Amino acid sequence: MADVSSVPNDSTAMLFAPPQPPVQLPREGLVVLGRSRECEVRLPDVDTSRRHAKIVCDGGRFVLYDLASTNGTFVNGERIEQHELRPGDRLQIGANTVTFCQVSSGLDQPDDGAQTMLFERSLGGEVFRGDLAEIPPFAVLQLLELGHKTGLLRIDSDAAPGKLWLRAGDPIHAETKHQVGFDAAVALVHATAGRFAFEPNAALPEPTIEASVTHLLLEASRQLDEGQVG
Repeated sequence: MADVSSVPNDSTAMLFAPPQPPVQLPREGLVVLGRSRECEVRLPDVDTSRRHAKIVCDGGRFVLYDLASTNGTFVNGERIEQHELRPGDRLQIGANTVTFCQVSSGLDQPDDGAQTMLFERSLGGEVFRGDLAEIPPFAVLQLLELGHKTGLLRIDSDAAPGKLWLRAGDPIHAETKHQVGFDAAVALVHATAGRFAFEPNAALPEPTIEASVTHLLLEASRQLDEGQVG
């Protein structure tokens, strides 16, 4: 197993499996993922074992273990028995894709002692920026939605550079080179490489989108499943 540094003290480790809300990982403890209602991260589908996998959290290091699941646990397309998680890792557990992200600065740190919890604190007032390979667009949008943030999200990607405006966490307008409105927002969700930056309290344009972040992510997922994304 490769030696990787632990998550810095000013960062928050999170799991994203849209359309479910994101889940924060503790710095110390154990988190079980599976179909059972007793799991801290419940993934209710028939291809997921009742106790499918676990994440051991130890001083800011997060190691994923398969729990002898029926269909196996995969990280970035490779089956694993154990794997030390890195920002941007994509876990395949049954029919679910779960993304591990490290969210740095600009985020208030929760003080709840529970093993896992929904991340519902607001983003800070500074510009929130990062690498799309480590925090993909759907994760950024879920964070902004939970924080009820208003402002401009810029996506700097070779595949689909553009802008998306939000009001109180809801997308209201988006623009790419070739699209405007909901279709442009969906295209921005599909970006996989590049950078993002969110500018809070930016001036808002006239709305062209009447949809929630969840609706937006479901449509992006549907297009991906149907092979409509090149």
